Amino acid sequence: MTSFHDFGLAEPITRALAEEKYATPTPIQAQTIPTVLSRRDVIGIAQTGTGKTAAFALPILHHLFTNRRRPERKTCRVLVLSPTRELSGQILDSFRAYGRHVRISAALVIGGVSMGAQVRALQNGVDVLVATPGRLLDLVTSNALRLGEVEFLVLDEADRMLDMGFIHDIRKIVAKLPAQRQTLLFSATMPRAIAELAAHMLRNPAKIAVTPVASTVERVEQRILHVDRAAKPAALAEILQRESIGRALVFTRTKHGADKVVRGLAKAGISAHAIHGNKSQNQRERVLAAFRRGEVLTLVATDIAARGIDVDGISHVVNFDLPNVPETYVHRIGRTARAGAAGIAISLCDGEEAACLRDIEKLIRMSIPATHHRTFPRQAQPSTTQGRTARPFAHAGGQRRQRGRGNAPRKQDRHEQPRNAPSGIAAVAFLHRNTRSGRNTDSRRGEDGNPKG
Repeated sequence: MTSFHDFGLAEPITRALAEEKYATPTPIQAQTIPTVLSRRDVIGIAQTGTGKTAAFALPILHHLFTNRRRPERKTCRVLVLSPTRELSGQILDSFRAYGRHVRISAALVIGGVSMGAQVRALQNGVDVLVATPGRLLDLVTSNALRLGEVEFLVLDEADRMLDMGFIHDIRKIVAKLPAQRQTLLFSATMPRAIAELAAHMLRNPAKIAVTPVASTVERVEQRILHVDRAAKPAALAEILQRESIGRALVFTRTKHGADKVVRGLAKAGISAHAIHGNKSQNQRERVLAAFRRGEVLTLVATDIAARGIDVDGISHVVNFDLPNVPETYVHRIGRTARAGAAGIAISLCDGEEAACLRDIEKLIRMSIPATHHRTFPRQAQPSTTQGRTARPFAHAGGQRRQRGRGNAPRKQDRHEQPRNAPSGIAAVAFLHRNTRSGRNTDSRRGEDGNPKG
């Protein structure tokens, strides 16, 4: 299919797509939309950013338009489950955008906000309900929602729901659904538990895979920086200072680690914000909105919180911590190089993470170009650097100058770090020059003896 008009979608839907400037379907859309329209169940293997939301939303909207009926009280016709609040909100926004001329009723059911408003929204029933599993079960248990009228069930990012421990909640939800329904399951990976769940939930599904699980975005330039654990905060600050950053997304393993990284960057004069599960829903939405607008240029996130981040213009992904699960690396770096743009993924790897790196390189079937972050003994620092002011670094929207290392520290910072503490800036400048000249992307061996390229 080369045009959305080729699918035979209802005119109000194609009109909305034209208004959204959508002309050519993506591969997942080209294969999924006609399959769903033929009323088959679907297992879709697709990474974030491939257009899978439209792949299931458009045929579902077509069904709602051509089979109009008022939903019963406290029921929904379409149930979409997703792992995070942010992703759920984005899915609902997509349904509303594509269905703006279809006049559907829709609601969002997520944790972190008042249940009362959600109960009221479901009183008269809705066409489309987008939900996270935990809050959905709360509403079912409190008799605010009945699932016996569901015509479509969509599970988006099923592997992440498995990682987050939602598998038992999903089984409980599925047990309350009618047997006669159409089920669409989307996942970036297909671990055994998800395959078993799919076998239980779906009937003779069409299997659609548009991107191999181990593939990484072709436009992403990947680098490894070997660094001692204690030197990671300084190395991250130097990367953000020396790189030409549009928007940067920094990943940590834990919520506490994300907050710690933000505090460390603040000491280096770099503004950053964290997003994770301990933040309130309003805080997360405000930070994400500012990140999309370009008012926040550096966002520090955990993997779970980042599942809701679908933002074009992320120029850099930095793995402050390497993930324990190699597939997660693929998810992370796929946040950059969107919409035809190039992107850079830099991973800080300490000695304890060497096994994680080996697993990642085995999965993606390549050796990632690497260099070492050099730290110098304090006495080896030339005394002439004490009075030198750090050069300004570029960010989208302008340039900001950092406080010189030799300047008198602010009063509240006087005991935070010795004035002559090593920074390793020269080493990252060396990395930056080599990267720009292409010397760390050829097939020669790196400083650790491993093949490069």
